[in-house]
Amino acid sequence: MLKPESYACGQWIAPGADAQTIIGPVSAQPIAQAGGAALDFGAMLDWARAHGGPALRAMTFHQRAKMLKALAGYLDARKEELYAINPLTGATRRDGWVDIDGGIGTMFLFAAKGRREMPDGHVYIDGEVEQLGRKGGFLGQHIAVPLQGAAVHINAFNFPVWGMLEKLAPALLAGVPCIVKPATQTCYLTEACFRMIIESGLLPDGAVQLVIGRTGDLLDRLGAQDAVAFTGSADTALLLRGNQNLLRHSVRFTSEQDSLNAAILGPDADAGGPEFDLFVTEAVTEITTKAGQKCTAMRRLIVPQARLDDVAQALSARLAEVTVGDPADAAMRMGALASHAARDDVLDRLARLKAEARVLCGDTAPDLPGAFLNPTLLTCDDPDAASAVHEIEAFGPVATLLPCRDTAHAAQLANASGGSLVASLFTKDAGVARDVTLASAAHHGRLYIMNRTAAPEATGHGSPLPHMIHGGPGRAGGGEELGGIRGVLHYMQRTAIQGSPDMLSAITETWIKGSAEVTGPDHPFQRTFREIAIGETIHTPARTVTLEDIEHFARFTGDTFYAHMDDEAARANPFFPGRVAHGYLLLSFAAGLFVQPDPGPVLANTGLNALSFQKPVSPGDSIAVRLTCKRKTARTDSYGEVAWNATLTNQEGAQVAEYELLTMVAYDRA
Repeated sequence: MLKPESYACGQWIAPGADAQTIIGPVSAQPIAQAGGAALDFGAMLDWARAHGGPALRAMTFHQRAKMLKALAGYLDARKEELYAINPLTGATRRDGWVDIDGGIGTMFLFAAKGRREMPDGHVYIDGEVEQLGRKGGFLGQHIAVPLQGAAVHINAFNFPVWGMLEKLAPALLAGVPCIVKPATQTCYLTEACFRMIIESGLLPDGAVQLVIGRTGDLLDRLGAQDAVAFTGSADTALLLRGNQNLLRHSVRFTSEQDSLNAAILGPDADAGGPEFDLFVTEAVTEITTKAGQKCTAMRRLIVPQARLDDVAQALSARLAEVTVGDPADAAMRMGALASHAARDDVLDRLARLKAEARVLCGDTAPDLPGAFLNPTLLTCDDPDAASAVHEIEAFGPVATLLPCRDTAHAAQLANASGGSLVASLFTKDAGVARDVTLASAAHHGRLYIMNRTAAPEATGHGSPLPHMIHGGPGRAGGGEELGGIRGVLHYMQRTAIQGSPDMLSAITETWIKGSAEVTGPDHPFQRTFREIAIGETIHTPARTVTLEDIEHFARFTGDTFYAHMDDEAARANPFFPGRVAHGYLLLSFAAGLFVQPDPGPVLANTGLNALSFQKPVSPGDSIAVRLTCKRKTARTDSYGEVAWNATLTNQEGAQVAEYELLTMVAYDRA
């Protein structure tokens, strides 16, 4: 008998006298006792806010990213312990891979994105500097900083590991402590993973806590600096969203809830063709993975009327081959639903669907003691007149075929569910893909467009990837999760700061034009990453650009564009006063002006960003460069990236070009 424990204020708390007995979906016997403990939710919030939050916020984004990477590696090394428990939830090992490896992979991804896309500091810069005054002395900048409260994560039963990790990763990267509340039915698997997190010792005290059982008055204690992220049914989301305390304090509430996701077979997909076969294969996968208990599963299969019989026959044949039984048996393709109550709910909803749709296969249960159900396929002859198929989700291995007249009708049917997490389109016709996207994108959080080209690398209709947003409008909850750094920003406050260049530069740890320049003791290319200061600047001597330079560069490179070689043609161009220097010649001369050639800490020039040319340079003009350290970002254990602002001016002081130069610089001298 498993007895998953809560973790509050740094202590493990055993189930209480009123613990709930969890019946196993496979054995139909008691497997765990959970909840029932008297938790002090006020103390838990105080612990998170007073200990976890300050400790996390003291770290930079990169330090938190390294922490996540180490934690993901720790979990990855022990994941077989989680796979050993996984069959108790009714899931096969293949189902568990989506949940366990998928969750760990999500944490790895956020760790990597934190290092690559966020600063090695405490403030995230959102967008470009806005000049608010005429002379540049009064500027504005949007920044994002961590919320100073706690994130409450309320997760669903179907992904006990991924559901926790995919919320923890962006919140911890943002610097916000978390209180995790898993669904009780599968909380023992969540607790096993959470226990590993605590045993790793990688997180500061108060960074994470775990609630097994009811949340009591937790939501009533939240304030404006807190956030709630919920995954589950629309009915539960509505109940939680309506909490008067959450409304009164404008507590952030993100909801990812059930939806009637659609899959469209394009009119160009002939029976037996690659797109047709992909549609059938993915439909079978979506119906059977996790016994259909996925918020992203295909529920409505929209196919051209002329292909309806072909699809029905192909799907029915494939589904009839699916083996259903004990998920611990590697021969079983599909396990049990998460509980007997879940199976009863599916059967109830299936009965309501059958008022509008005919059963093609399934609608039976294997002769087994657990919460098993054979995969079921229905077809609705008149989807325009139907209502149940667009409103009722049987959260199990159930899908319904819907015939469509044309592409526009297919999009109309896909949109009829009132908002979904994902809709799929299987087509090789780019015109069809564009038409469906324009007609449907506003109704779905993600569009998965699949064909023979994408298929070898595709991850599947029902796989939310951490790079892309997970959520959807309307019925799907109206919220977003994941989406790379977008998911991190859900746990941060966007704030507009206004002031002088020096003030904004100090806050963002980024040199801003107009802020103070610093002169180093020697050339910055001879200084290590640690020695270079933000704002460190050199001003180069000027170099005259001659007509001979321009003609030599043209012959040497082959760039004989008329603006550089034909004075009359150049003067006819509204942008040029006559023959002008190549832009790339100016960049080359600029490098020659500011580069220090001797060996030193600078390891490589890795690129340039935001190159722009503001004013042409004519023969006889001269150029000089101001090179300023704009920002520094640690990259590895031995070197970091220095971004330099390079500004080119002519003999009159007018700016002719600007760009951001990237160099990799060693931390220490060789």
